[in-house]
Amino acid sequence: MIRRAGPCLGLSLLSLLAATPALAHHPFGMPEGSGITAWQGVISGIGHPLLGPDHLLFLLAIALVGLRQPRRWVLPLLALGLGGSLVSQLVPLPSALETAAEACVSLTLVLEGLVILGRLPVWLLLPAISLHGYLLGGAVIGAEPAPLFAYGLGLLIGQGVLLLAVTGVSSRLLEGVGRNGRQIAAGVWIGIGAAFTWSLLVP
Repeated sequence: MIRRAGPCLGLSLLSLLAATPALAHHPFGMPEGSGITAWQGVISGIGHPLLGPDHLLFLLAIALVGLRQPRRWVLPLLALGLGGSLVSQLVPLPSALETAAEACVSLTLVLEGLVILGRLPVWLLLPAISLHGYLLGGAVIGAEPAPLFAYGLGLLIGQGVLLLAVTGVSSRLLEGVGRNGRQIAAGVWIGIGAAFTWSLLVP
């Protein structure tokens, strides 16, 4: 059982040990807001979901949910994620609520673990990824239209490629880890989400 769940457990535990929840800042020391260029927007959009451990783990765990026809979920997930980023441009997050919002994003890992266990309905993944998108969109508030569009394109590319990959291997992964391995991985995701949330809310 442990051997079958090994890849999931290894990735999860390494992420927990090496990372903390990611705030919506550009990778590689890029400027924020109006200082970002179109090219930097594309790179940042691709990098954000991959370099933020909570965002990355959320996307990876979709492979463990056991979706029927998982590829059909790619477009709705992408659309709602980008929709959340668009909302952040229209209704920016007040700075006083940043920590609470990041904690909510970390809690989506707990939610996802419960979805994997069958304790919560699958459709909750859709508002959850919208919340991720809302936080990711905070990195380009105040940007000019060109870098703003470029950042959205980067998010579409980064998340789209990853979602296509995880939905493509979902059936084989679930068959490989088995029911017990899936339950163990769900427990690890719940633990990581709870740990991230604790680290944000408790100094």
